[in-house]
Amino acid sequence: MSQATQFDNVSVVKQANVYFDGKCVSHTVLFADGSKKTVGVILPAALTFNTGAPEVMETVAGSCRYRLKGETEWKTSGPGQAFNVPGDSSFDIEVTEPYHYVCYFG
Repeated sequence: MSQATQFDNVSVVKQANVYFDGKCVSHTVLFADGSKKTVGVILPAALTFNTGAPEVMETVAGSCRYRLKGETEWKTSGPGQAFNVPGDSSFDIEVTEPYHYVCYFG
């Protein structure tokens, strides 16, 4: 994972991924090597996301509190930080300001 400020030589799926009545909106970014990421924003909310594949959530701007499935402790992630979520799992996330992220899959 890199803390790049932009992704070059990619394709972007124009149709947005909209979750939780618009509280989370992202776009899928496709890379030449076949990998994909999503780039999005979560508006102030408390949400639970389910995962299929393992994910890395990179915080670009804003901050969040998160709790992985099966854990009781809340952790925080701010700009330049990231957290890992196992596949076939879930995580709770709370944001009080717009939270900008990149989600890496696999």
